[in-house]
Amino acid sequence: MTKTIKAIRGMNDVLPTDISLYQHVETVLAQILFNYGFNEIRTPLIECTHLFKRAIGEDTDIINREMYNFNDRHGEGITLRPEGTAGCVRAGIEHSLFYNQEQRLWYMGPMFRYERPQKGRYRQFYQIGSEVFGLKGPDIDAELIIMTARCWKILGIDNHVQLEINSIGSIETRKNYHHILVNMLEKNIKKLDNDSKRRIYSNPIRILDSKNPSMQALLDDMPSLIDYLDNASREHFTELCRLLDLAGVSYHINQRLVRGLDYYNNTVFEWITNSLGSQGAICAGGRYDYLVKLLGGPDIPAVGCAIGLERLILLVRSVFPLLKTQKVVDIYLISSGQCAKNSMLTFAEYLRNQLPEFKIMNHFGGGNFSAQFARANKLAARLVLALGENEVADHQCTIKDLSNGIQKTVSQYHAAGTLRALLTNTPEKKNKIYD
Repeated sequence: MTKTIKAIRGMNDVLPTDISLYQHVETVLAQILFNYGFNEIRTPLIECTHLFKRAIGEDTDIINREMYNFNDRHGEGITLRPEGTAGCVRAGIEHSLFYNQEQRLWYMGPMFRYERPQKGRYRQFYQIGSEVFGLKGPDIDAELIIMTARCWKILGIDNHVQLEINSIGSIETRKNYHHILVNMLEKNIKKLDNDSKRRIYSNPIRILDSKNPSMQALLDDMPSLIDYLDNASREHFTELCRLLDLAGVSYHINQRLVRGLDYYNNTVFEWITNSLGSQGAICAGGRYDYLVKLLGGPDIPAVGCAIGLERLILLVRSVFPLLKTQKVVDIYLISSGQCAKNSMLTFAEYLRNQLPEFKIMNHFGGGNFSAQFARANKLAARLVLALGENEVADHQCTIKDLSNGIQKTVSQYHAAGTLRALLTNTPEKKNKIYD
């Protein structure tokens, strides 16, 4: 017996029953990004491996364990993108988007990380990201957070997410704190888990973000990074909090929030939920003022964030379990007789020209009217338009509303107006031309 071919572990199919919800959420987010002045950019799925090693940091989980790396035919290292910011910055530098101008860019697409698959976390996952280049004040940080808050409100999940923010300061701040933290960790090295022991000298600040309960208890006695901020970083964070207060955006200052990528500085934030188990973050981001220069571009500030679509979809579903966004069939055309069947094809095209916003389907496969109505009901069609030999000869059609069983026969010349009125509850408008 031939072995059934299945999707690679950690790769997820999005089926037609689910895709409409994805499209709904994507449309909402894209419209909000447009409203805030963002322009879409599309970058390749693969980039040179060196890009991510420079941008993300050599001693991060992504670089050490999660990237999909390959060599091409010339032996060059290439990587399936694990996140979108580095590629966005690379494109901006390569095409001179950052010189003497502000840029607001957004992107959407698949990312790839070799993680342990679980609900809401796949090895191919989708993100919508937004990046702002050329602005350094806390006001743009605040607007980015306020924009994401608007996303949750419009999607109806604002009461199910919480904002956590922190400041990790400048590079100099973290260098000074690095020595203090390492000294404290060395004194407690026997209590550290294996991950923390591995990071103690290479990236000790990441230990603050440990999810290990025993490590969290130990970290309660560790010095807090926020207490060692330089004056500029402290003023930036204080002003950010003030602006969020003015906008009515609630937040919790989480002093252990440091994010998993080395390019962040100052502001970091996450939107989290308690409705998805351990996979609680649906959006994360922060400021990365050194990354553009690090990758060979001009010395300009930047801030951005990314939304995980799979987790966001799970949250929307958990809040609205009965939500059905799949587009039902608005008009289902059925016919009886060869002449009517032939006419149905051209008549359906006419209706699509007149009613482009509606989903219109023809019945194929034969069967009497009873069987065809049964198929319309199975598809949850709203209206059925029937053509028989007599209707075709008289240039008429019969329209039946499946919600109440009411039907009427109208001229084909007036059918589009009648259908629109029934579907939108607006007065009929007569179409004078049928072509």
